[in-house]
Amino acid sequence: MRILLIEDDRVIGTAVREQIEADGHSVDWAMRLDTAADALAGAKFDLLLLDLMLPDGRGIPFLKSLRAKGSTTPVIILTALDQISDRIEGLNAGADDYLVKPFDLAELSARIGSVARRYAGNPNPVLSLGDLTIDQAARRVEREGKAVALTAREWVLFEAFLQNPAQLLSKAKLEERLYSYDAEIESNTIEVHISRLRKKLGADVITTERGMGYRLGRS
Repeated sequence: MRILLIEDDRVIGTAVREQIEADGHSVDWAMRLDTAADALAGAKFDLLLLDLMLPDGRGIPFLKSLRAKGSTTPVIILTALDQISDRIEGLNAGADDYLVKPFDLAELSARIGSVARRYAGNPNPVLSLGDLTIDQAARRVEREGKAVALTAREWVLFEAFLQNPAQLLSKAKLEERLYSYDAEIESNTIEVHISRLRKKLGADVITTERGMGYRLGRS
């Protein structure tokens, strides 16, 4: 997924970014609400991680403004505000989850996965795809009962297809899943990752529509 982190604390922001990058997601980090607004205007994000106390304003009005404009991008609030009234306010403003600082980074990863599955319309983390069994929560894949080791980026790419099973995904769309806007991307990166996925999961797991993109195969 491509995630926008909105957090002004450098220590927390660095830890969060390293955690979710290690999970294979791409991360753009904004330390101010105006910077976050610019990022949202210029790119599509799969998830926002939103602090509530930023140098140029509060996160709740920012979130309410996004929802008023019709944004359905999932939002997880990360904040030190721990009162029940704060949680209620955040959820009523349109947040999908609320995590109080300090939090365990592994829990953050789990919350991100849970929200992503919910938005993909598949709350059940275990899927069957031909001879594959996929546990999305554990990020584990088995082929004919044997575990298949995927790298973080291979998993994120495969997850993009699982979350959009009937859709044709363009190369540009897949690159957005893997990299932040300022990352250098080699021209054949997506092709290389898809080739590796086919070797590990089966040649027909991802089909190519030449000149257009890729689609999840195998029923």
